[in-house]
Amino acid sequence: GDGTGSMSIYGEKFEDENFTIKHTGPGLLSMANSGPNTNGCQFFITSTKTEYLDGRHVVFGKLIDGLLTLRKIENVQTGPNNKPKLPVVITECGEY
Repeated sequence: GDGTGSMSIYGEKFEDENFTIKHTGPGLLSMANSGPNTNGCQFFITSTKTEYLDGRHVVFGKLIDGLLTLRKIENVQTGPNNKPKLPVVITECGEY
């Protein structure tokens, strides 16, 4: 994607599934949204414990390999609006 939050496979927006899994540490995949039931195609990967996201963003996965890669992504220099100065691309990620 290009970071614009275009349509997901479920359509424009879809509901929160549940908030069972908490943001307990690094390497968790969680849905980005703009409020309740506004999930789309954007997600983020936690780099630390982020309890303030619990009940607001749905955790749907976890890195099983690549924590070192996550740390390298964290260190990419950013410019205006925190946009990375170099492209960060996730490939060959498979499905869980």
